[in-house]
Parts: sequence; structure tokens; C-alpha cells
Amino acid sequence: LVAGWGSRVITAWATSSGGCMLVQGIADCTGRWLSSVPGNLRDDTEELLLDDNTIQVLANASLLSYHRLRHLSLPKNRLELIEPGTFLRSQGLHMLSLADNLLFTNYSLTAAALSALPALKALNLAGNSLTEGMVSVLIWNLSSLESLSVARNIIMRLDASVFANLTQLLELNLEKNYIFEIDQAFEGLQRLQRLNLAYNYLPCVVEFGLTQLRVLNVSNNIIEWFLALESDDLFELEVLDLSHNHLLFFPLLPRQSKLHSLLLKDNKMSFYQRLPNGTSLADVTVQFLLIDGNSTSVTTVSLWDEVCHSNLSSLRLLDMSQNQVWYLPEDFLAQMPSLTHLKLNQNCLETFHLMEGDPLAMLMELDLSQNRLVELGVEADAKDILPNLQLFNLSANRLRALPPAVFTYTRKITTVDLSHNQVDLCPQPAVMSKAESPPCVDVRGIETLTHLSLASCGLRGLGAQAFQGTSLTHLDLSNNHQVLSGDLRWLQDIALTLQVLSLRNTSLSSTMVDFSALSSLVCLDLSGNSLTVFPTSLGGLKLQSLDLRHNSLSALPADVAQTPLAKSLREVYLSRNPYNCCTLGWWDSLQGVEGLHVPDGQEVTCSYASHTWTPRMLPEPIVQSCRWQMANQALLYLVLALPTCLTLLVAFVVVFLTFKQKLLKMVKSRCGMSGPY
Repeated sequence: LVAGWGSRVITAWATSSGGCMLVQGIADCTGRWLSSVPGNLRDDTEELLLDDNTIQVLANASLLSYHRLRHLSLPKNRLELIEPGTFLRSQGLHMLSLADNLLFTNYSLTAAALSALPALKALNLAGNSLTEGMVSVLIWNLSSLESLSVARNIIMRLDASVFANLTQLLELNLEKNYIFEIDQAFEGLQRLQRLNLAYNYLPCVVEFGLTQLRVLNVSNNIIEWFLALESDDLFELEVLDLSHNHLLFFPLLPRQSKLHSLLLKDNKMSFYQRLPNGTSLADVTVQFLLIDGNSTSVTTVSLWDEVCHSNLSSLRLLDMSQNQVWYLPEDFLAQMPSLTHLKLNQNCLETFHLMEGDPLAMLMELDLSQNRLVELGVEADAKDILPNLQLFNLSANRLRALPPAVFTYTRKITTVDLSHNQVDLCPQPAVMSKAESPPCVDVRGIETLTHLSLASCGLRGLGAQAFQGTSLTHLDLSNNHQVLSGDLRWLQDIALTLQVLSLRNTSLSSTMVDFSALSSLVCLDLSGNSLTVFPTSLGGLKLQSLDLRHNSLSALPADVAQTPLAKSLREVYLSRNPYNCCTLGWWDSLQGVEGLHVPDGQEVTCSYASHTWTPRMLPEPIVQSCRWQMANQALLYLVLALPTCLTLLVAFVVVFLTFKQKLLKMVKSRCGMSGPY
């Protein structure tokens, strides 16, 4: 909702004598330590950017030369005063940004200057320590305004007098103030379409009746109730953001609206027709006492039934994550046939039922993660379940299996997250007998499936054809300590398509897996394993990202920089390994590989004489000592080998001399033949 103050796209800049960049009517003087407006710019300048300077006063003569000015930007200066005659020659000014200054000091004189701008469309007064009274004075004569930002000020209470004259206003930003009360402050703004009240202290919204409003953001307040006006009028409301509040109940929405996005994340919301102990509250009502001046009225509202009167047929996005919902009322989703994104993660759901002909037929994303789901219910013989679903997140629940037909008719599913559930994949490893085989999840034959997460599922090996018929490009098997313990033929079905593979913390040793067949792999995570030697099968791959953190590697191959792997790598993680400081030739060669980045390079260490060092800061005495150590080691091998060679040679000579005559006779008898002389 904040008005945009960015400059237009530019192509060729020229520099003025004052240090400002000039092009096509735009003068950019940002960050030039200017204490006043430059007077030597082109007189046809239309856009003047003076952000981040030290200007304290805009004097009457500051803009006299720029009569064609349409956009003036002055954020982050030390502006305290705009003299009353400053804009007398700038009648065509449309956009003015005065954010992050000190306008509270002389706001009445500044208001007189602003009143000379009959064509002003957008004004930014954010971050000026203004009260509601100061704001009212500053904008009193600006009836042409269409966009106003007074965010990050010290406004506390709003009434009808503050914005009374802004009859053309379309956007109003009031976020990050201290507003705790609003008394008919917006009723006169008949053209207002976007209202931002986020990050304030509103306790409730009752009798909401701004029918012309399209976007309302009241997130990050302390709202416990949202009650729309009981009316059959059509509300233009399209987006309602009530996230990060203290809502206790589902909001009472307008009966007729164009609402397509309803954001209710991070509240205290639940449904109360029935409680976990079996108690029914279907007929329970709550009474609201509304006090307006000397008159009072009582409104009686059912905790759930009243919501049924709202028309939610246009709703496409519903975010109810991070609440206290443990069940959904009957026919709750039936009111939302257009729903494409449903977020119910981080609630208390124990069951969720999918039925044929469900109103979720248009759903593309369903997030049920971080609940208490032990069952995902599907009607028997159902043939049309979630046909348009693309992303299904079931992570961090208590599931052990899914209904056999749950993916049969999801013709567009691409992403499934089953991580942090105790599930097994079908078919199960042959080592398990039928008696001990637990229920399993079958993803075979899902041709559209490209992303699958099975992290922390307690997998004990995978069947040979677990991924047959899929086109997986991303597979996460991390934190499954026994997943690589059995037959690894399951890799064959996805070897040609797999691009991203995570085997983090899977007890992988250096010789367990042959990666050479994974020709399409670009990202591989092998962190948190037991690698003592760099897997040679990685050398021929064309990875772009490789994670080797938290292993037991003492060194990488000396020729690693000459392999196809090094030529394709863009980032490699190497820290938390016990490298030997005397075998760091591979590290030096990697530093010379063009385009290769080691994000954790500062954390890479090596060991020498029970001390830990950083390869980049290895002291010269240690380097010299390592060289002598390597030379001494070669000499030692030579010294050890020489006596052995000499002993063998002496033994051979002794044997030969001892058996010389016999050997000659034997050779002569077998090979010699008499002949004439």
C-alpha cells in the first residue's frame, strides 16, 4: 500500500557539475551530502531525487528554476521546514516523498507550503514523528491526493476530522503507528480502495462497512473480533489480511463480497460447535455491547452459524495456519468451490477427509503439515479426488500410511512432502516378511511427481521398484539412518531424471553408493555421514552444488581440481571435517578453480599436532614442518625398502652359487644337444 517513489528505468546518464546524474529529465542527486537543492540543474528537470542528503530547510527559492517539476523525492534528509513559498513555481508537482525526516518540528509552516500544490497525487510522510493532529494540519488542503503514506509515525487515535478533505484518496498507509481506536475515520473516503493498518494496536473491528474497499490489511494488531456490517450490500473487498492477531473465532465476513484472499495466519482461532470432550455448542450465542456516544445496542451472534451466511464462492486463497483448529465444521469447505490454495498447517487437526465431488476440485495446493493427523480419510470407491492438486504437504504429522487410492486421480501432482512421518514406501524390502510388513505409501506410477520428501521417516531400506513410473527430479531421504542398508536398485528408475538428492545423515560410507549413473544430478547433499574417503564415483558428475560437511574426511583427492566435477561445481561445503594440515594440496588447487565458491570457507579447519588451524592462515613454520615431514616420510619408505631389496638380492646370489653346478647340468640335460665339431 505504500506509494512507490522509485525512479524510472534509465539507459544513459550524464554528470552535472554538482555531481548529480542527469538523463531525460531526471536528476539523481542521491547520497551527495548536499545541504541544499542544487541550483545548476537543467530547467526542464521533471524528476529530482535528493534522497539521503543533509538538507534541513527547503527555502522559498529552492525550486524556482524547476517549474516543470513533477516528482520530488527527499527521504532520509534532516528536513525540518519547508518554507510557505517553496512550491509556488511547482504547481505541476504530482509526487512528493518526505519520508524519514523531522517535519514534526515546523509542521504548520510546512502545511502552508503543501497547500500550494493543487495537482499533488501522491504524498509520503512516513517516519516523521507526526501525531494525528499534525497529519490533519499537513493534509488539510490536499484534496487532490490519491495516495498517502503516514506510516511509522506516532498516530494513536483516528476520527472523522483527520482525513475529511481527501475525497479523491485511493490508497492510505497507516502501518506501524500506535493506533488503538478508530471512530468513523474512513467513512468520508468514498473512493478509498486500499487501506493498510498493519502493526498497530487495534483490539477489534466491528461494524465494518467500507463497501468500496478492495484491500484491507489489519495484520499484526491485537484483534480478537472481526464483525462486518450485517447488510446485503455488495462489498468490493478482494483481499482481507487478519494474520498475526488474537482472533478467537472465524471472522464474520460480509454476506456479499468479491473476496478471493483471506489471510488468518497466526491467531488463536478454533471452531466451537463441538469440543474435544464431545460437548456441543451449536446453539450457543455471544452478545456484543456496542456503545456509540450516548446510545448503546446489543448484537447477538452465533459462534458459527452466522458465518454460513457469507458468500465465499470467489475465495481462492485461505490461510488458516498457526491456529488452534482441531476440526473443520461440516460443509465448511463446501462454500468455497473456487479454492485453489488451502493452508491448514500448524493446527491441531487429527483427521482430514477427502470425498468424491468435494468442493476442493479446483485445489492446487493443500498444506496439512505440522498437525496431529493419524488418518487421511478417503471415501471408498472414490474416483475424482483432488484432480487439480499440484502440491500436497503432509509433513510432521503422525501418519503411518495413506489411503491406497489417494494419488490415483491427482493427475497434476508434482510435489509431495511426507517428511517426519513414520511411513514406509511400497513395495517394501524383500527381507521383511508379510507378517511384519507395516502399512506403506505407494508412489509408483505417478508420472507427474517430480518432488518427494521422505526426510526423518525412519525408512529401513527401499524396495527395488519404489519409484518406478515416476519422473523424480528432487528426492530428500535425509535423516533416515537405515535407508541405504539394503538393495539400492531403486536408484535405477530415477537415475536419468534425478537432479537434486539429499542423503544427509543417512550413515553413508564411502563405498555404499555408486553415483556415476546419476548423470542429471546437479545438487547433492552428503553432509552428516561417515565418509572417510571422497567417493571416486563423484569425479565424473557435473554437479553444481555439493555438501560434504560433518563427515570424517582427512583430505580430498589431489587431482580433484582437474576432474569434470570441479569444472561444473559452483558451490561446495567442506567444513566440520578432520582435514590433515599436511595434505592440503587439494585445498590450494580448489582455490584456483574459476567460478567455484566455498560458502563455509571461513569454517574449514585442519589438524596438526593436536591443534586446529585455518588453511587460509596456516603459519609458515607448520608449512615447512609439513614439507620436511613429507620428505622424511619418503626417505623413511626408501630406508625401509632398501634392506628388504638387498636381503632378497643376497639370498638370490647365495642360492644361485650353491646350486650353480646342478642348475647348469639340469639346463644342459634338458636343452643341450650334441653336435659335430
